[in-house]
Amino acid sequence: MIDAATDIPFSVPFVHRLRVTSDVANQDFHALLGVLHAEESSSVRVVVIAEKAVARLSDRVERISSQLASTDRIERVCPIVLIEGGEAVKNSQAVVQQILSTVNEGNLDRRSYVIAIGGGAMLDAVGFAVAIAHRGIRLVRIPTTTLAQADSGVGVKNAINYFGKKNWVGTFAVPWAVINDTTLLHTLSDRDYVSGFSEAVKVALLKDRNEFDWLCTNANAIAAREDSVSTRAIFRSCQLHLQHITNGGDPFEMLEARPLDFGHWSAHRLEALTNYEIRHGEAVAIGVAIDCLYSVEKLGFPLQDAMRAIDCLRRLQLPLWHSALEPMDRIIEGLEEFRQHLGGRLTVTMLNGIAESVNVHEMDVPLMQHSIQALKKIAKDL
Repeated sequence: MIDAATDIPFSVPFVHRLRVTSDVANQDFHALLGVLHAEESSSVRVVVIAEKAVARLSDRVERISSQLASTDRIERVCPIVLIEGGEAVKNSQAVVQQILSTVNEGNLDRRSYVIAIGGGAMLDAVGFAVAIAHRGIRLVRIPTTTLAQADSGVGVKNAINYFGKKNWVGTFAVPWAVINDTTLLHTLSDRDYVSGFSEAVKVALLKDRNEFDWLCTNANAIAAREDSVSTRAIFRSCQLHLQHITNGGDPFEMLEARPLDFGHWSAHRLEALTNYEIRHGEAVAIGVAIDCLYSVEKLGFPLQDAMRAIDCLRRLQLPLWHSALEPMDRIIEGLEEFRQHLGGRLTVTMLNGIAESVNVHEMDVPLMQHSIQALKKIAKDL
């Protein structure tokens, strides 16, 4: 008799290409060209998609596009495609359909490139469209926010919101390349600039005590937009995220946990409750503070470290409270949405100590509510 049950584990090799530049539109343009691989005796077909606000505030988007158009063996198949940014771009299928139409009309294939220039939400929507076109076109991300450069820009997740739920429709897809350019951050408002550093605090709490200490020491300088300090903070955050993704950190979330989503179960819910008025990074700051306080009460995470994290977030000019946290039963609903998104039993990452994370499968709801109330008092007193 033939045994018809065959299980063969296999892995697919990926290369994650990260480049850090100071002005990719000018003297560092070669870094972009270097990741656009041409087949022998053929040209590379390219589409540039940019966030409208970025293109309006900086001439660098047009410079990148025009240089591509004038480069041998690069075929820019259409003018720059400009789309809206911000979380609203993820709340409908309109942008996804627009990009799919652009790909079709430009006759792009799997060896063509889409170069996406914009913030994290815009990159999410573009990434989703590019991942499903021909089952995947090569995507080059050029993030233009601190949040995207420090975190989501180097991630492997793409999505849009659906049914009023964050990232309900999406894919896992490794970007062909990511270019973090420091000059592009100059267009950001102060609010958007500091927003991204909540993810740097988060990943340092999870992965690196020395980095956490450094962020606490330099929080005021980062909030003041001191370039050398901020650039280093973004780069180190990016490194820690990338190391997790590429070194066995379950990048496609096949297991129970989403360890890089510390503080995110409440953050995602808070974004929806405010109709995405709150920035993602701001919601993450509040979520990290909540989970630090819960970890103190439930797991013995040192109170001193929790208060240092909260003070660091405060000195980064990030919020620690939002009125939508009350009534608390609405925010607690985020736990079930978090569980359902991954499937299986609830698995939330908490902290025993700095760089000592632990997965918990049950939440003490009264204690979590107490932690949220404790944060309200702390935020009021600071």
